[in-house]
Amino acid sequence: MLDNRSISGIDAHAHVFSQALTLSGERRYTPGYDATLADYLGHLRAHGLSHGVLVQPSFLGTDNRYLLAALQQAPDQLRGVAVVARDTPRDTLQAMARSGIVGVRLNLVGRALPDFSEHGWKAFFEHIVALGWHVELHREVEALPTLVRELMPFGVKLVVDHFGRPDARLGVEQRGFAQLLELGLSGQLWLKVSGIYRLAGTPAQNLEFACQAMPLLQQSFGLRRLVWGSDWPHTQHETSIGYAGVIEQRQALGWSAPVEQALLIDTPRQLFGFHSP
Repeated sequence: MLDNRSISGIDAHAHVFSQALTLSGERRYTPGYDATLADYLGHLRAHGLSHGVLVQPSFLGTDNRYLLAALQQAPDQLRGVAVVARDTPRDTLQAMARSGIVGVRLNLVGRALPDFSEHGWKAFFEHIVALGWHVELHREVEALPTLVRELMPFGVKLVVDHFGRPDARLGVEQRGFAQLLELGLSGQLWLKVSGIYRLAGTPAQNLEFACQAMPLLQQSFGLRRLVWGSDWPHTQHETSIGYAGVIEQRQALGWSAPVEQALLIDTPRQLFGFHSP
């Protein structure tokens, strides 16, 4: 059993992959490099972190074999979030759970929202709830509140990526982000403080937005619903930021010791099941 003394910090969002893998035909991005588990674990050590959550990259589709192999190499240190087909058999999901998978990702950036009234979604989410998994949502903030409201009745834990992907240039008052803050009061929603550089503005605008958003997120979600992630290896932004850069961005948010304890240890430990053997 893990306890807080064995956890110095949890990175709640990162990716590993090889450019030699078969890529999804529907991908928006093609990597020109490898993001290896050894490199990732090295970044954790270098920055005083002990554990991480690996998220299946969208360009690998539903082929989670590379992710599962990575989890098997460091089962105590890592948990995983997979991308699976809606009709994946329950025994397959259960086998993935034994390998360290704790959630599934719906990456809907640039896509139409699914019709969750279609046959199959109810059974799928029932499997997710039974496993104790969460559903991770990656979607621009304008459509995110609608997506969240459609999923809430299924009773699944919902985790929002990258601040909800707002446009930093529009400020914290923008409609989608304000609605997201309201939904955060539900207790069914978590949010990843990650990907500051993905917020559509200049580096200064993005960081300013994150600084203004943090107290609002703490008020709405509470510290038990917020986690931090590096988003390593920062796909599509590799030339402008690295692991040290996102650590600097996190430090620029000026967290108190209790906030840091919550976002880096207590909340991700519970959400991602690092308390389990």
